[in-house]
Amino acid sequence: MKGPAADRLRRLRWWLTAVFTVANTIGLLILAPVVIRQDAQRDAAAVDARLQFVTGPVLRLASGSSNGIINTAAVIQDPLYGKCPEFAILSGGVHSFAATYSEPGCTDVDKAMLDELATRATTSDKVVYSDSTALNGHVIRLRADPFRFPESKQNDGAVVAWLDTQDEVDSHQELVWLILALCAGLIGAAAAASYWLSGRAIRPAMAALEQQETLLAETAHDLRTPVAALRALAETAVRDPGQRAELLPRTVRLAGRMGDIIDGLLVRARLAAGVEQLAVQPVWLDQLVAGVVEDFPTEGARISLVTAPSMVRADPTLLQRAVGNLLDNALRHGRLPGAAEAIITVTVADGRITVADQGPGIDPEVGEDLFERFNSGGGSSGLGLSIVRWVALSHGGDLKVYNGDEGGAIFEFQLPTERQ
Repeated sequence: MKGPAADRLRRLRWWLTAVFTVANTIGLLILAPVVIRQDAQRDAAAVDARLQFVTGPVLRLASGSSNGIINTAAVIQDPLYGKCPEFAILSGGVHSFAATYSEPGCTDVDKAMLDELATRATTSDKVVYSDSTALNGHVIRLRADPFRFPESKQNDGAVVAWLDTQDEVDSHQELVWLILALCAGLIGAAAAASYWLSGRAIRPAMAALEQQETLLAETAHDLRTPVAALRALAETAVRDPGQRAELLPRTVRLAGRMGDIIDGLLVRARLAAGVEQLAVQPVWLDQLVAGVVEDFPTEGARISLVTAPSMVRADPTLLQRAVGNLLDNALRHGRLPGAAEAIITVTVADGRITVADQGPGIDPEVGEDLFERFNSGGGSSGLGLSIVRWVALSHGGDLKVYNGDEGGAIFEFQLPTERQ
């Protein structure tokens, strides 16, 4: 569908998609850092707990005096001495006792770095944490706990424990990449979902706009023929006043038919919107077709009518429109080049209306496409036959087209018959 209104609706769809996607993106940008930060804090808490599990027992096992003598025998005999995390008992620059290192050798570190951390803990009198790099390039976490022997007025040293946290760092980095990928996927899914949802949201408006445009086009199409006939009657009456008495009833009937066409268009629009039902009633099909043929402008055409009594259940207004469109189509396309008039044969029997002409026939490649809106074999709007088919289908019938054996096109409008 084209037009400024349709373009505005399409732009509205993109705006809705953008707003929904941006809102979801903002939410993910707020949530993702929280998850990443919580994972990092959980890993750090777990590592700190393991380090404290080492420094706490070592502080209890080590003994000494204020003169700088330290006894680490109990520490060496404890199982912690041969396990990871590793630890060291350092003087922190206060005394000159020999440093004691646990023996497993899990992670090689710079001893000067350990001394510096022990000094910081000893002088600050509080637990000190630090993240650094081991000699093998792995990330490590260190903890230094100051200690003070009985009768000492200041800290006598510090226990430093460290642990290789490269696995935790790698795991956290994988989680970060996973969250980023997940966010990208969710943003893409949100964009697709919002595009789909916004499309569904504006679909009723698009359908209403399309119905409005179709209604206007069909109104112009259906009124073209009776308006032309009405003009011809008026011009004839002006030229020949003696025929006014004869032409006036036909003019009144034609004006009434135009009103019926407008009413039918409004009914169809309401039917398409689902707010009204077909006004179905018993109809003598032969009499209805005869009335339409009688009122149809025959200038440039010769119409033959053959009927047999046939009753159907249908909406008479819509049925008249369908028959008029079939006749109008035959008048437009049912004559050979150079022919003076179109020869049209209308047959009514058993709920079937057959309109045959002697024109060039239907191109087999066109076929059913003739019944699609805005698609015709000539220069018309292409609405006439689509309306005819819609009327047939809405009554449980069908519309078929084929070429006659002697040339020309044959349109067969079939409705279910009513038993008498």
